Amino acid sequence: MKFTRTQTLWALGLALCAAGIFAYSQRGQPVEVTLVTQGEMLQSVVTSGRIVDLARTEVSSQNTARIESIAVREGERVQAGQILVRLRDDEARASLVQAEAAVLEARERLRQIETVQDPVSVQLLAQAEAANLQAQQELTRAQDLLRQGFVSQSRLDDAQRAANSAKAAMQAARVQAQGNQRGGVELALAKARLDQAAAAQRASAARLDQLNLRASAAATVISRSNDPGDTAQAGKAILTLVGGGETRIQASVDEKNLKFLQLGQAALASADAYPQQPFKASLIYIAPAVDPLRGTVELKLRVEPAVNYLRPDMTVSVEIVTARLPNALMLPTDAVRRDANGASFVWVNRDGRARQVSVQTGAQGIASTQIVKGLAKDEHVILPSGTLAEGDKVREQSTRAPLGKVPAMPGFTS
Repeated sequence: MKFTRTQTLWALGLALCAAGIFAYSQRGQPVEVTLVTQGEMLQSVVTSGRIVDLARTEVSSQNTARIESIAVREGERVQAGQILVRLRDDEARASLVQAEAAVLEARERLRQIETVQDPVSVQLLAQAEAANLQAQQELTRAQDLLRQGFVSQSRLDDAQRAANSAKAAMQAARVQAQGNQRGGVELALAKARLDQAAAAQRASAARLDQLNLRASAAATVISRSNDPGDTAQAGKAILTLVGGGETRIQASVDEKNLKFLQLGQAALASADAYPQQPFKASLIYIAPAVDPLRGTVELKLRVEPAVNYLRPDMTVSVEIVTARLPNALMLPTDAVRRDANGASFVWVNRDGRARQVSVQTGAQGIASTQIVKGLAKDEHVILPSGTLAEGDKVREQSTRAPLGKVPAMPGFTS
């Protein structure tokens, strides 16, 4: 049977197409692979939390007063001792002036006793003692004259009364002098009045100072509830500040991870708003009880050192390093698959064919998983991209960088 020229060309074309299809089918399915690497691996517990600041301060008045001025707004940074709010203080200033005058009066009264009354009372005592001595001598003379019959009894009675009066005056002068001397009653009373006046002055100054609301520490204003002209209510926050203390992360983990956690463990965290700026933290608190509703354990971590871009209630991802494995086989976590029974397996490129290999996994991190059994170093593991069957031809289209050579990333566990 002879073929025409047209038939020959068609047959040749079909043969070429079949050859092309066969050759294409022999190339295999394009896949992306990664290598099994070996080296130090960090075992970690991964969770999310939020930033909390211990130094959250509410600036409020202790009394009801009109707000004269507010010196700051939301987002501003303030320093310790800086005046933030001024309240109406004319009455408090008048009270302070009155208290200062009372202190001056008490101080001058004390000085008067020390410099005037004390010397005068000493002189008066000397005069009283002299008068008493003279009266006693007169009494003795009158008694002698009465015995000799030169004077009457009335003269003796007059001398006795004068002697008694002089003695009483001397005793009064002595008491007065003793009271004005150091340790005496008058001096003690004057000092007590000065102390009372000084205490009242300090109280007035404190009340006046309370009308100038200051920042207790360096902090940031996060909210402002009033404006000048408003009436500040006692105990109601005018401003809310955060800062001036250590920054902490509050988080929780599933109770199944409790056995891995210990106080003092290092952690690496990153804020969702700044994923490329990781920062360090340390575990400082593990709740003594498990939340029965959620089955979680509360954790607290201290941020060390302070990070200036963190804000209160900011969401962060946290990786707590629980162990270091010095010579572990590792794969990217997304390369490990699970079957319907939950068993782990991977697809491996062996001589251009896809082979399903069961594996036993160990430590788990954010980006890597330890391979305990089933694979060897440098094996080519196929990453998920399409459907594979045992023995399928595969062609490596690209290779993901090994775990040990990728740039450092927040939460990376290799």
